[in-house]
Amino acid sequence: MYAVVRTGGHQYRVSVGDQLLVEKLPVPEGAHIELEEVLLVADDSGQVRIGTPLVEGARVRARVLAQEKGPKIRIFKYIPKERYRRRKGHRQQYTRLQVEEIVV
Repeated sequence: MYAVVRTGGHQYRVSVGDQLLVEKLPVPEGAHIELEEVLLVADDSGQVRIGTPLVEGARVRARVLAQEKGPKIRIFKYIPKERYRRRKGHRQQYTRLQVEEIVV
């Protein structure tokens, strides 16, 4: 069984037991969370329920494993012959989730 959920502007295909890295959610580590924006649910028998836009009554229950930071991204702006140079860095914050149950 798997589902397609939407969170943080991205869509993820998840199954029970999967770990996924999503954009930061305001939830402490160890807490349980329900992802209610379920776009598609597929059974092991091959039956697929597609939402318009969401599948009614479906949700994915997950546990927050960690709040993490992604890799450092370097931004460098440069204009030749102008003495213009700007260096900047960015680290995106993520939440690591473990899917525990898909409720239909």
